[in-house]
Amino acid sequence: MTFSIGVVGVGQFGGQFAHLFNLHPGVSTVHVVDELPERAAEAVDQYHLAGSKPSFEDLLASDVDAVAIFTQRWTHGPLVEKALRAGKHVYSAVPMAISEEEIARIIGAVSETGLVYMMGETSYYNPATVYARKQHAAGRFGRIFYTEGDYVHDMDLGFYDAYQYSGGDRWKETASYPPMLYPTHAVGGVLGAVPAHAVSVSCVGVKDDRNDGVFDKEVSMFGNDFSNATALFELNDGGVMRTNEMRRVGYPSHIRESRFRFFGTEASFEQLANVSVWQDKEDVHDISEQLESRPTMSLDDPSLANVAPELRDAFVSGLSPVHDADRLPEEFHGAPNGHEGSHHFLVDDFVTAVNTGTLPPVNAWVAARFTLPGIVAHQSALRGGERLPIRDFGDAPGNR
Repeated sequence: MTFSIGVVGVGQFGGQFAHLFNLHPGVSTVHVVDELPERAAEAVDQYHLAGSKPSFEDLLASDVDAVAIFTQRWTHGPLVEKALRAGKHVYSAVPMAISEEEIARIIGAVSETGLVYMMGETSYYNPATVYARKQHAAGRFGRIFYTEGDYVHDMDLGFYDAYQYSGGDRWKETASYPPMLYPTHAVGGVLGAVPAHAVSVSCVGVKDDRNDGVFDKEVSMFGNDFSNATALFELNDGGVMRTNEMRRVGYPSHIRESRFRFFGTEASFEQLANVSVWQDKEDVHDISEQLESRPTMSLDDPSLANVAPELRDAFVSGLSPVHDADRLPEEFHGAPNGHEGSHHFLVDDFVTAVNTGTLPPVNAWVAARFTLPGIVAHQSALRGGERLPIRDFGDAPGNR
């Protein structure tokens, strides 16, 4: 079986995903749409796609079976719901949405239509999460009682360029996006390994003091002046998860932008910028090589001309020894990958789910558990760290 797909937004990552969808043997045709028609035309030529559509509405009115949304992060919720209601399967970049109401509407639309929804959370296939998931399944941690997931990405390391690329002349209004409304890399990397969910949170936000017009309440379309935030979550299994979202930090995020720690009663696993260790009650084992991803192309590749040098590692990092590459289609061999090998798996997950009528790993219910904790954490920070409950939408229903 095969299906057709339309990719919405082909500025940077969207173009690479359009290429991967086009390579996958489970996809028949790929169309694209972008607010800049010339960008869409360039993607069609570069990746030998089927063509482009004038607008999102035109795409939904067409006979494509699915859409993949790579637009600005605060736009996903309404676009996803509209696509589902139009009868399209949906792949969405992170985050799922920026409010509990948007999340509820997406889950409602998925439930009512029976269509596939998947959030493309890269941390689900981060080598650290894959490794921890395997160790936990084998029972080697014992009981995991404390975890950490950090998304540590300094604005100076490529984010200024990225926001200017996507935001135009008014980019500072959107560069102030609240850190905890982009929680899924940190939260998903933990909960992608530990089958639990957050039930309450207390969060403290750090107000920015750079005074460069970013994270300025008077400029921000979100009224946000937090550049860093730290949240402590209570999990339903009695454990604890701490998350950091940092945008002003002296840290080499081009080496590792997401990092994790898992502490169990029998063993633990920790990461620094370039070292990963497994520890038990007897010894410390350096497992860095098992988690090291291999580049898929040069950082100077012409296709990355519009990407800041500090961000290019996320576009080229490929598989690591802990990944199960045997499940991937042969057509992906040697193809560009990214986010430490996750892109190939995410595309394959969505294509498989659509063609087999099954739930993808990061389905709507899982995506809600990866996303809503950050939304509530931001509310907690605005209320001085008040501990707030987190709604749970439950487990996904069985395969359709």
